[in-house]
Amino acid sequence: MAKYKVMVVGMGKRGKHHASAFQANENFEVTGICDISSEMLDSAAETLGLTNVLKGSDAAAMAAEVKPDLFCFCTMPAIRYDLVKTAVDCGAKMVAFEKPVAENMNEAIKMKKLIDESGIKAVVSHQHRYGAHYQKVKEIAESGALGRINTVYATATGWMTHMMTHMLDYMGWYNGYSAPEWVMGQAAGKGKMNDNHPSPDYVTGIIQYANGVRGYVECGAGAPDQPEVQKWWGKNCIGVKGTEGFAEVLTNGGWRAVTKDGVQSGDGAMNYDLDMPPYIREMAEWLDDDSKVHQCRFGNAYMGFEAMMGILRSAANGGQVAMPLEAGPVELDLLKEKLSDAPVIPTPVNREEFLG
Repeated sequence: MAKYKVMVVGMGKRGKHHASAFQANENFEVTGICDISSEMLDSAAETLGLTNVLKGSDAAAMAAEVKPDLFCFCTMPAIRYDLVKTAVDCGAKMVAFEKPVAENMNEAIKMKKLIDESGIKAVVSHQHRYGAHYQKVKEIAESGALGRINTVYATATGWMTHMMTHMLDYMGWYNGYSAPEWVMGQAAGKGKMNDNHPSPDYVTGIIQYANGVRGYVECGAGAPDQPEVQKWWGKNCIGVKGTEGFAEVLTNGGWRAVTKDGVQSGDGAMNYDLDMPPYIREMAEWLDDDSKVHQCRFGNAYMGFEAMMGILRSAANGGQVAMPLEAGPVELDLLKEKLSDAPVIPTPVNREEFLG
């Protein structure tokens, strides 16, 4: 394999995870790190042993100087399109960035056009899938042990902009990434609308997939507890059900299944030290070989994001929303305008986070 130059923008927790994982892979070399905070930049450089790489606060200027093969950014959701354009403009072969894809559907459509027309390879960080417990549920779903698959579902106590595209992506993965045909949604609570990951407090949706499978997703205050899991952010359940059983994964609680062969279960918990290396390795493989397309490619993430925006449009306007989506009013603005001011009714385990 070739050795690829990497520039990482954003030196928060996730940026440092990425920079460390790139440095640990023999096919990558971090040649530039960027953050608007000089304090965070210096701290990350020292912690990661990157004191000799180029550092700065202007991503576009740095990218023009570094000319990375891979441009990675780990920033808040408000900064997406401009950084993808920076990656394209500097001649990067690949751009990798954090979920969600965008803040609204208009931005996502514009971003997809840029990616498609430029030919840049794009990866979105839905990396939980590399956990052995996530992989086990995928293996069971594909084995035929569940009979005819008819339902995929997911719940997360974390709020929408943090967690929903994760949930939709793994639902899509377990369902072979069949395209959604329509969605319908409902939402409640404005408490998180001004968060740095702006979201309704609680949102739930139904997805009808082209292959006949039905999907159900819910995120936030009203989502159910997973009492087997202690870590609040790990109380996520993603499952697949068929005519002869079900299998589901808990982000920080292993996996379980009931099939015609009986009851099965196993351990597992999200672990960046285990999940990041294969996520990074697949980037090198795709850069080397066009046929080895990354599991977390932009096209899959875009499909889940589009479903999420459709659910918000339905929550705001009522009724079913047909896919694919066209440009329209900014979804969160529309929902904020139309959503009741009534406080959300949380599941007890979520009360402190959403009602204080």
